[in-house]
Amino acid sequence: MTALLIAIFVVGYLLITCEHPLHTNKGTFALIMCGLLWAIYATMSGDTDVNAKVLEQLGDTCEILIFLIGAMTIVEVIDRYGGFNIITETITARKKRKLLWIMAFVTFFMSAVLDNLTTTIIMVTMVGCLLKKQNERWIFSSVIVIAANSGGAFSPIGDVTTIMLWMGDKVSTGQLITTLLIPSLVSMV
Repeated sequence: MTALLIAIFVVGYLLITCEHPLHTNKGTFALIMCGLLWAIYATMSGDTDVNAKVLEQLGDTCEILIFLIGAMTIVEVIDRYGGFNIITETITARKKRKLLWIMAFVTFFMSAVLDNLTTTIIMVTMVGCLLKKQNERWIFSSVIVIAANSGGAFSPIGDVTTIMLWMGDKVSTGQLITTLLIPSLVSMV
């Protein structure tokens, strides 16, 4: 049974990574793989506690999903009513290099409060408003992705992984910040 589960996981993972050449949605493969793995485990393992294990895994996933939906909803409401205009109006840098550093630091600290994906979407949208050349947008957007990932790493709510660790009481807020703030800043720079 273990070999079968590993084989299904490897095939599923390969299909997920081949999303673009196959012109499919990776979420489809992930859901099918998940369903198959749990179904095979439930029918072949002889484990009498399968229902509790599935419920626990789904519960953990749902906690994170509900948290992210709430965070993204709040951000959408703030954006809808122009709350992020304060940031774009405050940024008055005329030199591109200075603007790049400002955007990187704003992204870094914003992603510590919001999740990485939401922060990246907001900041890339701002870059679209501030810059007209496509090449410059690509460079700024790349730096924004790096800064968002770096900033989210030191905060319990900035990254899906740290959210999972924090919600599972594996790490504390103080421990994360004191341990990872400096390395996160270094990785951004």
